[in-house]
Amino acid sequence: MASNKDGDPSLGYLTRKDTEVKLPRPTRVKNKTPAPVQITAEQILREARERQEADIRPPKQKITDSTELGDYRLRKRKEFEDLIRRVRWNISVWIKYAQWEESQKDFNRARSVWERALEVDYRNHTLWLKYAEVEMKNKFINHARNVWDRAVTLLPRVDQLWYKYIHMEEMLGNIAGARQIFERWMGWMPDQQGWLSYIKFELRYNEVERARGIFERFVQCHPKVSAWIRFAKFEMKNGEVARARNVYEKAVQKLADDEEAEMLFVAFAEFEERCKETERARCIYKFALDHIPKGRAEDLYRKFVAFEKQYGDKEGIEDAIVGKRRFQYEDEVRKNPLNYDAWFDYIRLEESVTNKVRIREVYERAIANVPPAQEKRYWQRYIYLWINYALYEELDAEDIERTREVYRECLNLIPHEKFSFAKIWLLAAQFEIRHLNLNGARQVLGNAIGKAPKDKIFKKYIEIELQLGNIDRCRKLYEKYLEWSPENCYAWSKYAELERSLSETERARSIFELAIAQPALDMPELLWKAYIDFEISEGEYDRTRELYERLLDRTKHLKVWISYAKFEASAMEEQKLCIQNARRVFEKALNYFRMSAPELKEERAMLLDEWLDMEKSFGQLGDASLVEPKLPKKLKKRKQIASEDGLAGYEEYIDYVFPEEAHAHNLKILEKAREWKRQKLASGADD
Repeated sequence: MASNKDGDPSLGYLTRKDTEVKLPRPTRVKNKTPAPVQITAEQILREARERQEADIRPPKQKITDSTELGDYRLRKRKEFEDLIRRVRWNISVWIKYAQWEESQKDFNRARSVWERALEVDYRNHTLWLKYAEVEMKNKFINHARNVWDRAVTLLPRVDQLWYKYIHMEEMLGNIAGARQIFERWMGWMPDQQGWLSYIKFELRYNEVERARGIFERFVQCHPKVSAWIRFAKFEMKNGEVARARNVYEKAVQKLADDEEAEMLFVAFAEFEERCKETERARCIYKFALDHIPKGRAEDLYRKFVAFEKQYGDKEGIEDAIVGKRRFQYEDEVRKNPLNYDAWFDYIRLEESVTNKVRIREVYERAIANVPPAQEKRYWQRYIYLWINYALYEELDAEDIERTREVYRECLNLIPHEKFSFAKIWLLAAQFEIRHLNLNGARQVLGNAIGKAPKDKIFKKYIEIELQLGNIDRCRKLYEKYLEWSPENCYAWSKYAELERSLSETERARSIFELAIAQPALDMPELLWKAYIDFEISEGEYDRTRELYERLLDRTKHLKVWISYAKFEASAMEEQKLCIQNARRVFEKALNYFRMSAPELKEERAMLLDEWLDMEKSFGQLGDASLVEPKLPKKLKKRKQIASEDGLAGYEEYIDYVFPEEAHAHNLKILEKAREWKRQKLASGADD
């Protein structure tokens, strides 16, 4: 009873103590070392994935009568048509639509969809393939033929269409039809694989003569070494040794000077070797070695040595030749370690043997011979050892990290404070770009600009950033370029051209103004011309005139005057005004040459000739009579040539006499005549 009294009726007469939830007391971790078996994040994710419940999918809809089927079809067609209206260019939508119509067994509608899709993009060969596959799958053979025929007519360069068409006809047993399709295809002169497929097709049906005829056409269409070798192997396979030899001989006649002639001679020699004609094979090897340049005959030479080793009486000929040459090169580099040409030949020998360890060893020994003097002319040959080493590691050994290390060591070795090689910096940057390390390339080029700035480096760096579309980087680089070389007119022009291409007219104009304000420029005439052309292209004729006037303040060169006059004559303004402005410029130029530079007679004559030509080019508006009275007369004169020994003879030259000079000369003659007459009269009076 005591327990009942203590119990609570709401808890079924259980005490509070009985109903308490006893949680385990948290244990203190004494050993905090990692467990021998670790659970990875991948295991946790996999368990979570496995314990996931299946996705809730909507129930399948069952169509019970024709009305529901009609509604379903109408709804689906409307969805497809709406989708096509929105994304007409999306071919996958058309394909799904046509395949759905096919699944409904409504083939006429499916064909209609395919045809509409082809109207959108008939060049998409996937459409033709899908269309024809649908027709074939549903056994509409004539329809499929029609589709294939149209496809190969419209897209004759898509080989897959021809292959599928021929395969269908072959599966149907229509061998003559397949052959006819092949002939149509060959009329388009396809690649080698197309011809080889035709040959294999004929060989499947034991039509050896037909295959031989196709081979003859094949080598005429593709006169390559590989094609002739295939032809010869075909004849050899059919036991026609004489025919195979004839094929090789024809190939040698036609392709003896081809770049791949080495491969042809090797194949010919191996053919004779298989026919037990060792003397013929030896003659072929010798003929080839005499006619092929040594640089392209390495494989041929190796094969010849192996042949002699097998059939000749000289044992170990290959090792003896290579060993002898290696000994000669070792002797040369021992006598003169700085003979870099000998090192290049030695490296080339080792590369022909393709022993990677030895090649690297020779390269390391070669680059260890640093030129003793820090003058660029001594380093120009040496630096190519590093370049070849880097290219070998990248292209032949395919060791990217080692290549990067070679470039790094080379750049550390060059004394950049005295001279540098832009080629090395650019090769290192291009290597990084080839391996998609753009930051590495930027770092290399940045170091180049910091340590040894050169025109080539700036140009290449700007070109890379411009191709990437980083305009702000291009601007910073141009600023660095011009800080380093403010007299470089090319850099100023290109910077302004960049801003102009970005439609930043004011920035381009400001750059030109800064450029012409420089105290020294290497080619100022190009810069002024670029500035003037820029203003003309912008249609700023007043600014152009102002530029010409400013240029004439600096130089009165004949070409500047003529260019100014031509500009005025071709300015897009009223023609009469243009002619007046051009005449004004010519008058001004003529006054300058007459008053300020009378000794420049030839330039003055050329100016008048230009003016006369321009007046004639104006047609009715021109007035040649303005210029003709001012034209000079050409006179041949002689002057004495002085030498160290005295007078050496006379030299003819052309002199120009202008009308005002002739008039002044005549006045002088008259004055002298009057003076003579006065003197005569005076002497007569005295008598």
